[in-house]
Amino acid sequence: MNPTADVQWQGLNHLALITNDMDATVRFWHGVLGAPLVATVATDTFRHYFFSFGPTSSVAFFEYIGRRSEMVAKPAGVFDPRAGQFDHLSMDLPDEAALLALRERLHDAGSEVTDVVDHGLMRSIYFTDPNGIALEASWWQNDPTADEPDFVDERFFQDPNPVDAVLELREGGLRSLPKTVLVDDPQPVT
Repeated sequence: MNPTADVQWQGLNHLALITNDMDATVRFWHGVLGAPLVATVATDTFRHYFFSFGPTSSVAFFEYIGRRSEMVAKPAGVFDPRAGQFDHLSMDLPDEAALLALRERLHDAGSEVTDVVDHGLMRSIYFTDPNGIALEASWWQNDPTADEPDFVDERFFQDPNPVDAVLELREGGLRSLPKTVLVDDPQPVT
């Protein structure tokens, strides 16, 4: 395997984080940060909402139904073993061929990698780095970041019981926004 062979990365598909309150998350990421809510997915066990950061790039949150994560507020760049908000990092690829090529590259390098998983919105493979960090490579089959969000478009907004913030967006806009506070030591490690 040629270690300098090109992999057709296009940026990050999505960074997947965890929230215990999807409604407040929508109000903050969409309403405060201005990152458009572009897609929602739901199963019996979780909600998964995506916020656009430009073409093909998003930050996504999981809210696990009936379960709560022990969240930790911590300054950026400061280690805290209790921090549990990170789920996985997904990197974006342009198409299925690039996804299959990366899967073969990982396999050839001796890395365990899943089969291609069809999520409807995207197709993905999953693997880890040597530190055990959960990673995903994805390509959008139907890119929700390509246009302005249409909050009633069922191709992208699939949660049959969305949080109130999504209902408000469908009605024209958020009625309230959360307030946040800084933690005690806001100085990142450089």
